[in-house]
Amino acid sequence: MEANEKDILRGGQFLVKETNCEDVFTPEDFSEEQTMMKESVMEFNDREIIPHKARFEAKDYALTEEVMRKAGDMGFLSVAVPEAFGGMGMGFVSTVLTCDYISSGTGSFSTAFGAHTGIGTMPITLYGTEEQKQKYVPKLASGEWFGAYCLTEPGAGSDANSGKTTAELSADGKSYKINGQKMWISNAGFCSVMIVFARIEDDKNITGFIVEYDGENPNGITLGEEEHKLGIRASSTRQVFFNDTVVPIENMLAGRGEGFKIAMNALNVGRIKLAAACLDSQRRILSTAVNYANERKQFKTPISDFGAIKVKLAEMATNAYAGESATYRAAKNIEDRIAMREAAGNTHQEAELKGVEEYAIECSILKVAVSEDVQHAADEGIQIFGGMGFSEETPMESAWRDARIARIYEGTNEINRMLSVGMLVKKAMKGHVDLLGPAQKVQEELMGIPSFDTPDFSELFSEEKVMINKLKKTFLMVAGGAVQKFGPDLDKHQQLLIAAADILIEIYMAESAILRTEKNAKRFGAESQSVQIAMSKLYLYHAVDIIEEKGKESIISFAEGDEQRMMLMGLKRFTKYQNYPDIVDLRNEIAEKVKAENKYCF
Repeated sequence: MEANEKDILRGGQFLVKETNCEDVFTPEDFSEEQTMMKESVMEFNDREIIPHKARFEAKDYALTEEVMRKAGDMGFLSVAVPEAFGGMGMGFVSTVLTCDYISSGTGSFSTAFGAHTGIGTMPITLYGTEEQKQKYVPKLASGEWFGAYCLTEPGAGSDANSGKTTAELSADGKSYKINGQKMWISNAGFCSVMIVFARIEDDKNITGFIVEYDGENPNGITLGEEEHKLGIRASSTRQVFFNDTVVPIENMLAGRGEGFKIAMNALNVGRIKLAAACLDSQRRILSTAVNYANERKQFKTPISDFGAIKVKLAEMATNAYAGESATYRAAKNIEDRIAMREAAGNTHQEAELKGVEEYAIECSILKVAVSEDVQHAADEGIQIFGGMGFSEETPMESAWRDARIARIYEGTNEINRMLSVGMLVKKAMKGHVDLLGPAQKVQEELMGIPSFDTPDFSELFSEEKVMINKLKKTFLMVAGGAVQKFGPDLDKHQQLLIAAADILIEIYMAESAILRTEKNAKRFGAESQSVQIAMSKLYLYHAVDIIEEKGKESIISFAEGDEQRMMLMGLKRFTKYQNYPDIVDLRNEIAEKVKAENKYCF
């Protein structure tokens, strides 16, 4: 199907427009080329990364660099790079897929890979001049050179635009002198190119520069010692100091003062790729946990037969399934949007930038949801292993430590929660997403008399889709009420924003799982999807609970009197099932399937 303007929902519109299951992309839709790519990446991970886990945990930085070079030889560093610059020029879904399946061996390699292909290479591909791209991108795509991204400073973390690093124009106007300090720089120990953000004079916004680094001729650049970190131990992470580092003016990236924009857009791509990087880790954690649970006997019974363990296996599988569904749904939306813009005459650079920017809300949602799910999976993985899980001898301990960083980098989950709602409100103000109309309708519905008809829910997911619709009304009611009360000051009410974000996240994730399963049930038959149906129902059940809790918290915090009573009644109506699912039954069905297959098998 040719993607055109009317078929593709804009970013954030999932909230106010119905999506047909036929219009979502799922992992079952991978092309032959994508399936081959996936197998090739998995084989690389099993051969080059997993067997050396102990060396990565022992901080073998040289090994990380060596495996990165091998990934370059295989072409994995160049998937997203246009063919004109030595890349494979594959679509956005293939980029996400590569990131997904290469990342589960160890967080150390995953971080090096993500930092290099994403924020290390992407800014030049998307913002560089023709000369800059010709000079740097082929070397980065092949793995001859590695990239690093220097944004964070001791005083500038989440507030990235407040950095103190300076860039001063030389008297002859031919170069800039950079002075300052950056910290938490991934790949610093073996990179040849740094994307460095610095402020020129008293500019409001920072500016980006491409800075070459050669240890033999350091040009005023010194590196701190390797940081000793909780996890991702063989990922090179150092401070970088610039002392009169000379950078030719032609190495400015985009225009003066455009660094903040570059940083934000690079992070949008980074966020969906980080979500992808947590997916195969969840699959692998679950597979490892169920292997152990099937073999470990207590009271003469495999522990996988105990209900307490089945809960864990079922919930881990369900979260992984929902994360996969949502990530590939968004990736394909981005890919289609890029294609649409290219067809309309945009350059590849403009198309990709605008395509990713369009779905910045979804990128933030995914980053938060999947990073929290992988941590939960690793935590439950340790619990299933019991005392052995706490030992370095089993892989769960390092999986748990590696997962922890995912909630911090590429913007903390707190920042991403606030961003997702903030961006949605901005889109509404610009008229890109009509929130006001639907929010008004919800207000009217609250004033009206509810229908007492008994609906016909005989069709697959008919009740679940009605629930999703009601959950969207909950968001519109809560967010609409908050916007009405606080207007432009809403961003000062962070607790409300975070609660609204949790509602938004659960809607997107639950809907994505349901649409994927519905699409597959229609084409492969509902019998073949019975466990996926169970996972979709289980995920939605939890989503309803979370949304009820967060909705209540919000309403009682900003509304009072009659308005509060009316909204709480509305919340009750919008979170009420006609027929509750049997949660124990659903979990048992999912766990039995995972046990029988002895792995994540969806």
